[in-house]
Amino acid sequence: MRIIDLTHLITEDMPVYPGTEPPKLQEANTYARDGFKETKLEMFSHTGTHMDAPAHLFYGHATLDALPIEQFIGSAVVIDCTGFKEGERISLKHVLKTQPLASSADFLLFYTGWDRFWGTDAYFDDYPTVTEDVIDFVVKSGKKGIGFDVIGLDAISDGELPLHKRLLSQGKFLIIENLRNLGRIGDGLFTLYALPLNYINADGAPTRVVAVCHEEESL
Repeated sequence: MRIIDLTHLITEDMPVYPGTEPPKLQEANTYARDGFKETKLEMFSHTGTHMDAPAHLFYGHATLDALPIEQFIGSAVVIDCTGFKEGERISLKHVLKTQPLASSADFLLFYTGWDRFWGTDAYFDDYPTVTEDVIDFVVKSGKKGIGFDVIGLDAISDGELPLHKRLLSQGKFLIIENLRNLGRIGDGLFTLYALPLNYINADGAPTRVVAVCHEEESL
């Protein structure tokens, strides 16, 4: 069994979505002054490796804390998209090359290799994005969620967020953004644990995402 951390470290100089304030990690208590160490954390709910809830864009839709814990754990497969160029679209035809895994997995994770740009200006460039028929496939096949090693499901230049809206409007699907290490998993099914910070009325949350790969699944 292999366990792979797919989560970026939270730091004050980490990349954040344009217009979002970076996180603050302030020393609240010290060993010398208080006899113990404690840190005050300030960050937006969509900081770093994080999950979007349907309530992120739609009033009255599900928040993360309202979903059952089973929604955050399931089988997953990595879709290798490293051959796609900047700004290119990833079609359903490409996803279906991984059949029957694409249909049977609870989560589809798209590996573009964009996490290699984490911490640089290039991370905000025109990364590959999926087409609308991929979103429709996720909905029709009853996935739990979809994930990416880029900063957003939609192109960073598209403030209308049409792909977000297409998926989140359906009421229960999750979006995981800013993943890393997808290239270490392999091409078989594995178990994904994507556990968001549990706070009330969560429109999104920083999420610890881990892949558990059994030997026979990672060949």
